[in-house]
Amino acid sequence: MIISLQRVTKVYRMGEVEVHALRGIDLEVEEGEFVAVVGASGSGKSTLMNILGCLDVPTTGRYLLQGIDVADLDDDQLAVVRNRLIGFVFQSFNLIPRATALHNVEMPLIYGGQRRERRDRALAALEVVGLADRAQHLPSELSGGQQQRVAIARALINDPAIVLADEPTGNLDSESSAEIMQVFTELNREGRTVILITHEADIAAYARRVVRMRDGLIVGDERLAVTPGSEERWR
Repeated sequence: MIISLQRVTKVYRMGEVEVHALRGIDLEVEEGEFVAVVGASGSGKSTLMNILGCLDVPTTGRYLLQGIDVADLDDDQLAVVRNRLIGFVFQSFNLIPRATALHNVEMPLIYGGQRRERRDRALAALEVVGLADRAQHLPSELSGGQQQRVAIARALINDPAIVLADEPTGNLDSESSAEIMQVFTELNREGRTVILITHEADIAAYARRVVRMRDGLIVGDERLAVTPGSEERWR
């Protein structure tokens, strides 16, 4: 089991008001799964993503990541987890405007103090997403879909066990969205664990399992059958 959440809650205090973002979440994710977490705004899905990515901690309950209780890790250890075990992909790309695609992909290695083979690893990551020929281009010279593929390459640079994607197609048109989801599908087919946050049913349909949230609770958890026309994704 790569992820295990046990009765996880998250409460935020806003002045005198307590906001219960998560109300007791139990969730297990096996290595190599492709999971879509679906819910409307305010359902708690983004809070769940932050906890899964070790960007936030539960108010109560336990989060076991590869069998390790995240609560036992200090800030430095959590930073290592975020840099090496988890790859993040966000809706807004978060690319450095004046840096080339190659340099953007290299950034996690730079922050991690790694120098050896940095360029080669970044080029290999860009190759995975089909953008090696755009390595020297600035973000402004790339389409939205290409920028998101650079962001995915950056997420892969440390060969993470888990890729967390928060509304990765939210700023893209339908054609670019389909291209990005094919990238995630291929990564999962190669054995990578992918967890996707989305509010779009057609995007969630690329996953093999859909977890539905409402009011800080999981209200549905289903594994999707392969349907006619979707078999090609999973060959």
